[in-house]
Amino acid sequence: MSAEYATFGLAPAMRAGRVLANGGYQVHRDFMDFIVDGRPLLFQLSDLDAVSPLASDVPPAIFTAHVRMLLLEAPAPLADGRCVIYGCPECEGIECGAVTAVIERDGDDIVWRDFAWQTAEQADLELNGYRGMGPFRFRGDEYRAELERLLTDGGDAAPERRRVLLIGARVAVLARLAAALRTIGIGAEITSDAAEVPAEELRTYGAVAFGRAVGEHERDDVRAAFERAGADVVYVCGLAPVIPLLVAQIEHALDRSPLERRRLTRLTAQDGAAGVEVTSACRVQLVAYRVDRLHRTHTRELFDGMLEPGEHRIPVDGRAVKGQSFLVARTMGSVLVAPMVH
Repeated sequence: MSAEYATFGLAPAMRAGRVLANGGYQVHRDFMDFIVDGRPLLFQLSDLDAVSPLASDVPPAIFTAHVRMLLLEAPAPLADGRCVIYGCPECEGIECGAVTAVIERDGDDIVWRDFAWQTAEQADLELNGYRGMGPFRFRGDEYRAELERLLTDGGDAAPERRRVLLIGARVAVLARLAAALRTIGIGAEITSDAAEVPAEELRTYGAVAFGRAVGEHERDDVRAAFERAGADVVYVCGLAPVIPLLVAQIEHALDRSPLERRRLTRLTAQDGAAGVEVTSACRVQLVAYRVDRLHRTHTRELFDGMLEPGEHRIPVDGRAVKGQSFLVARTMGSVLVAPMVH
């Protein structure tokens, strides 16, 4: 086993939710990701839709139990001392598949080794082991300090669930948007006057979404109310009354991770092509939303495949993006929206 040390850290991350064209959805999840040698460990798993056990919507007792397990203060839940590192974002069953590893002490150090994809009590390293991933040796004091921050009073290091405040004139659209956001696990409320909302409540929001009919004077009043409350929010101006598009805009606004820790860092839509930039090998999905002259929405999947790190130009069918249209690019954990420039 290598004697080289890897650095260990934790950072907020998210699995972006999604409203599907067929009425289905994917749940939004906020969680703490493992940062190994300065990069999210999840980035080594290029096509995996998963979250760590340290999620914001896990009950406090279970969250604490997961931390204790990683600290080796509680027994591993699986055979051979194996712990779940990443699991299914929709459920907690091992049957859906999970990335597991052996976590053990070696003197004062902590070692993560024998990573595998596991769907049953026993892991098959020959068949499902992640070759080339680890082992990772962490300095025990650094490792424990990071995890113990999650157990301190107040839980300042734990992931925080965010809500969205919706402001606009088209109440029917806002109601559908709020319902869609709540369906995927994001709290959403509707108001016409943020000045009437108590400051302590304003501080619970992570984003404010303005409808296109909200004037600049009204937006300034809302911004002033949040500034007086000392609330740190991102403001979103809705591109079009298309619910999946608005959800994607809000998901992007709620992503507070540093740019260097995101997989998807750039999306452009111009001259019949999409420009996409990713920081690690990952699966990217590209969807077009077009609003025709009768205000009907048309959805078209343009691309779904693996991309290597770097910049990519993806040709776009002109019929899918004629007129008023928008592109949404997604990876696991990142989403970007761009209007098509003709």
